[in-house]
Amino acid sequence: MQRDYWVVRSVHIHGNHRTRERIILRELEVKAGDTIQRPQLTEKLAWDQRKVTNTNLFITVDVTAKEVSANEIDIEVNLKERWYVFVIPVFDLADRNFNEWWYERGRSFRRTIYGARLNYKNVTGNADKINAIFEFGFTRRTQVVYSLPYIDKAQKTGISFGASYQTNKEVAYRSALDKLVYFRSEDLMRDRFFTNVILTRRNQFYNFHRLELRLVRNSIADTVARLNPDYFLNGQTKQRYFLLSYLFTHDRRDAVAYPLRGHYLNLTANQYGLLPSDNVRLFEIMANYTRYWPLGAKFYASNSVRGKLSWPERQPYTNLRGLGYLSDFVRGYELYVIDGQRYGLVRNTLKYQLLNVRKQVRWMPMKQFNTVPLALYVSLFGDMGYVNSTLAQEYNSRLANSWLYGGGVALDVATFYNIVGRISYSVNRQGQTGIFFNFTYDL
Repeated sequence: MQRDYWVVRSVHIHGNHRTRERIILRELEVKAGDTIQRPQLTEKLAWDQRKVTNTNLFITVDVTAKEVSANEIDIEVNLKERWYVFVIPVFDLADRNFNEWWYERGRSFRRTIYGARLNYKNVTGNADKINAIFEFGFTRRTQVVYSLPYIDKAQKTGISFGASYQTNKEVAYRSALDKLVYFRSEDLMRDRFFTNVILTRRNQFYNFHRLELRLVRNSIADTVARLNPDYFLNGQTKQRYFLLSYLFTHDRRDAVAYPLRGHYLNLTANQYGLLPSDNVRLFEIMANYTRYWPLGAKFYASNSVRGKLSWPERQPYTNLRGLGYLSDFVRGYELYVIDGQRYGLVRNTLKYQLLNVRKQVRWMPMKQFNTVPLALYVSLFGDMGYVNSTLAQEYNSRLANSWLYGGGVALDVATFYNIVGRISYSVNRQGQTGIFFNFTYDL
């Protein structure tokens, strides 16, 4: 007699030649002995497949159920592991993004960074990783980080630690008219060092906690302090402080690199300066919530809301960050930085899937590279943002303390190893138009 539920008899994992089985089982909500209502089975297996995929340890993941009797099933997890060791030649740009280098910096190859990066994932089969950076050119940097996601039997607590040292002969010592202003010399203009330890906690499948303690030591040349006495405040040439940072993340996206459904919440609190001897005292909180959902007929939509608050009003220029850095910008304003103590940002996207295939490259002998997923999307986007700054007049900002609007169309290419490329055409509130490029990867 068929009942309205399944009983999971066993879970079988195939293809994990390096990855320890417990790392994979950690991601599976479906366990041996579970009773699952029949209508819920497909959705549960789909989310388990997404969670295993989002470990970034596998090229392909397939989680299926195999019927073994009228009411019993076996769960089959079939994996193809990634190539885990990459020594990557570095040829990068020193500017905030490709667009600033292309349009604002004369496409100068003097503003390039070269060297090598080591990305070694799954070092011991426990999803641990070593990242090392050796860079020269515009910026010289040496950085080493080791991360172990789980150090306890329950696989909930992890740790990472690292150190970084960086020097520059050219420094953006201030902004003016919402553009960075640089000074270059043959002498060393700035050096930065930090060492840190991070504890992570993952109590549930989708919730992550991160606590970091970092020691920071920065210094600048006297010339930089004279050009902008507020770079470290009060004409100081040295900056030393402890940073205590807490991050909470709720991540229920179907794919980390290019999500199409689910949601993502990120809350951050940073306290700069813990000891009386620290010469930075600053507190900031940041939030980011993004929702992704399918609309049907290959259409998808997303909406993102982000913001930041920080105190006190007077802050070192090097710690003062508004819109225009990393991924926090209104599309259409890629060439601008709008500095301020507070900001808000809303981004909206509607996209259509042109192509989504998974090809086998038969002539490629290495199995870690012979499966190539490829997806193409065309999208419409519209953003708005606002930066509140008490320093707008001091830095001759025309965009702070006013609403920013931007919109346009883009073509996205998503492929294996979390490589995503984008070309977009946008227009902003000032009527300025441009073609902009973006490229990200997580090998």
